[in-house]
Amino acid sequence: MNDSLPPIYFYIPKNQWPVGDLPQIPEEYGQWMSDWNSRYGRGKYDWTLQTYLHLKSDGLLCKLIDFIPECGIFISHRDFLPPNLQPLPKLLVVCIKADREPHPWAQLHVVQNHRDELLQRESALWQSYPLRFWVQPKLIQRDRARGSRFENAAFFGVAGTLAPELLSLEWKEKLAVLGLRWEAVGCDRWQDYSDVDVAVAVRCFGGNNTFDSKPASKLINAWHAGIPAILGRESAYQNERKSELDYIEVTSVDRAIGALFRLKYDLALRLAMVENGKIRAREINNAGTILQWRNFLTGTAYPAYYKWCETSQQQQQLFFKRRYLSLKFHQVRSSFLR
Repeated sequence: MNDSLPPIYFYIPKNQWPVGDLPQIPEEYGQWMSDWNSRYGRGKYDWTLQTYLHLKSDGLLCKLIDFIPECGIFISHRDFLPPNLQPLPKLLVVCIKADREPHPWAQLHVVQNHRDELLQRESALWQSYPLRFWVQPKLIQRDRARGSRFENAAFFGVAGTLAPELLSLEWKEKLAVLGLRWEAVGCDRWQDYSDVDVAVAVRCFGGNNTFDSKPASKLINAWHAGIPAILGRESAYQNERKSELDYIEVTSVDRAIGALFRLKYDLALRLAMVENGKIRAREINNAGTILQWRNFLTGTAYPAYYKWCETSQQQQQLFFKRRYLSLKFHQVRSSFLR
């Protein structure tokens, strides 16, 4: 480690450390995850191990560890962090919140949605910073040999997060009338868009939930795959949107069917969305996410670490007391408002 900078650690606890050889470079991660997915959950490794590999390959001095160190910048997914973990006098805890609750004692949080960052800031409890998630590893683009064919619509994600209407037989039948085959792609093929002509992803129709802790991954992956996307009303998608060519937003089954009908019979629109997606994919990619992480470490984590280390023991204890009282207040307030 460089003596002029604090050590940076990515943490996976021993009881969740994968058996066997770990990938050593980002290019190996996708295959490794495919091999181990039946045993290990994806998200916490995607955010922790994959981030470590990307930053290490980019030249950042960092280590992957299975213990809690006494000093340095300590980064891990919320699922990996013990709830009672409190930062030591020279330890800065960075919690990758993802779509979980904040860690009660972490000094910093990484979130995957700008709206989530604003909500955390409004609570006056957490210092949160939005960083993009990685593009799907080993992504296989739509096969160019498919040309202008528009036959296969697919959902890439956990089936339980898809709107119930899109899991129904009625939905399949409506698509069949349009000459479309529908598939909710299993996690073992999340990287393969080769025979897909359009991505559809809606968590729910109607309501006011904009899923502010979720990332824009389904949209960004569609851009990289070379296909148009039909998506629900989510703040992450809206934050990335620059034009109507980025994706089609739908709020009902009828509008989703209408969007598919429009794409099927308006080849010019479909091609325009694909070309626009290529431009957006060049703008938003893993190189940009690496830069976001470097900027976060340089502009936020390093200064926060030095500030924490310079804070007296009495002031650090005051931090914990204030955090404890604030947490209790918010818990009582939330219970009262239910």
